[in-house]
Amino acid sequence: MVTRLEPLVDTPLAETVDAFHRGRFHLVQPVGRGHRAGMDAMLLASLVVDDRPIRVADLGAGAGAAGLAVATRLPDAAVVLVERSSDMAAFARKSLALPENAKFAQRAEVIEADVTLTGKARFAAGLADDSFHHVIMNPPFNDPGDRKTPDVLKAEAHAMTENLFDRWIRTAGAITTPGGQLSLIARPQSIGEIIAACGRRFGGLEITAIHPREGENATRILVSAIKGSRAKLQLRAPLLMHDKPDSHAFATFVDNLSNGRAGYPRLR
Repeated sequence: MVTRLEPLVDTPLAETVDAFHRGRFHLVQPVGRGHRAGMDAMLLASLVVDDRPIRVADLGAGAGAAGLAVATRLPDAAVVLVERSSDMAAFARKSLALPENAKFAQRAEVIEADVTLTGKARFAAGLADDSFHHVIMNPPFNDPGDRKTPDVLKAEAHAMTENLFDRWIRTAGAITTPGGQLSLIARPQSIGEIIAACGRRFGGLEITAIHPREGENATRILVSAIKGSRAKLQLRAPLLMHDKPDSHAFATFVDNLSNGRAGYPRLR
């Protein structure tokens, strides 16, 4: 899924350039600080399945892994990477400047802004109401009481704040077009907060629990929902990361999702 190509040491933060989707796009990421993207971002990106010309907002994009994965797989998708941290936004811009990403870089941009901005401030930042067909998010979902890291950049990317889902999904509800899709990945224990935050903004929730192996507890959930829908919630069949008890190899379908060879479409 991820191939590290080379270290870059002539910048304030040590970096690597990593290949995703088997080399179809590359990401500049920090070493020793901040969040490094992996399977979560790739599974999140797989939830966007749409052949139309679309606009996609990746909220809390970090270095841009999920959004760029969407842009790579869907040639008619324009992606906006929204990131509060100036350091991580700089990595996203460096990623777009890589020659390996030239095929889709003109369809992607970075907005340095707080996801929780409201009203005129959000509009001024470039996040207009009803302007995105898809909004994706991989918000910080570690409990503040979990083991703390001295790395401030990583803490910002990982530690949940009060009412996080309500504030992030409120923004998603504002900027998504009517009938547009919200997609997110989170921990299973956040399911109640997510459902409550969707409220009357988003309906038709489809939730997939991700399990490491058969018989093991879920470690993540994938959630998609439609703005303005009144359809009932559906719990989908679980997704097993590894389908053989003694193997660390990913199940074929999961491998296809993580490498951009397939999307994970909604049931309806």
